[in-house]
Amino acid sequence: MRRSARLVAATVAGALMGSIPLTTPNAVAATASRTGTAAQASQPSGIAAKGAYLYDSTKGKKLWGVATTTKRPIGSITKVMTALVVIRAGGLDRKITVKKSYLDHVKNTDATTAGLKVGDKVSVGQLLNGMLLPSGCDAAYALADVYGPGQTKFVAKMNKTAKSLGMTSTYFRTSDGLPTSSHKEGYSTPSNLMKLAKAAMASSSFRAVVARKTYSVSKTSGHHAYKWTNTNLLLGSYSGAIGIKTGHTNAAGYCLLFAARRGGRTLFGVVLNSTTTDPNRRFTDAAKMLDWAYGTKSAQLRLRSLPSGTATD
Repeated sequence: MRRSARLVAATVAGALMGSIPLTTPNAVAATASRTGTAAQASQPSGIAAKGAYLYDSTKGKKLWGVATTTKRPIGSITKVMTALVVIRAGGLDRKITVKKSYLDHVKNTDATTAGLKVGDKVSVGQLLNGMLLPSGCDAAYALADVYGPGQTKFVAKMNKTAKSLGMTSTYFRTSDGLPTSSHKEGYSTPSNLMKLAKAAMASSSFRAVVARKTYSVSKTSGHHAYKWTNTNLLLGSYSGAIGIKTGHTNAAGYCLLFAARRGGRTLFGVVLNSTTTDPNRRFTDAAKMLDWAYGTKSAQLRLRSLPSGTATD
């Protein structure tokens, strides 16, 4: 997503952080059985997303979905595939020197950034954190530049990996999910994104990154200090949340690929275009879906706050 739009969204969202209803009286009633004990309704209610999917990874089955095979732009959820390609290639301790072109990419596209500094030598593992937590397009560009080598070859690797995972309705155009210079965007479907979630979350390296609310890099002789905050506000706000990645462009709307674990049961889900105006709605959509699947009746979701001036994604 464009950084300027995210900063406006973050300002609006800040006024709404205190208390966001998760369930309406009708939704609560739908989860009660005739005898008054908790029971699962036939489907989650009040979901705004135009595309959605909820998958029980523990049992290996689909629980619910909306427009699950409809192709839609996915914004920075794209970076999950970028991370998967890099992690599978290995060399997470490898040092990469930050080039001016990486920062120019962010400046020219008004994109979200990890705030990388030209000349810094940072590890691939650190760049993964800078890409997945604050959704740094500079970090994504750096990884693609080295692991392609170059953007074109790297995107080809992304699409080859998608094909190998059976993501037949997915096509990536950039490593960060931004539109191309000709305003074309990559796309996927809710059902395809469940395949991506399963593949990515099978990696312990990936799981460790996306479960972090923050990540700090201390200053050394080789690089500046960095501190990154995860734009996935479900983490630290919804009990059991363990990832995965936010996404947004004007065409994609506000999206979220998410995962949670409770009582030994792991669920993966996605919401695409929950709205085009409210960055928080995707989190309440996800929480409603998870509550429905877990048979809980949360009254409200209190989202943690991003540091002042932090762009949403």
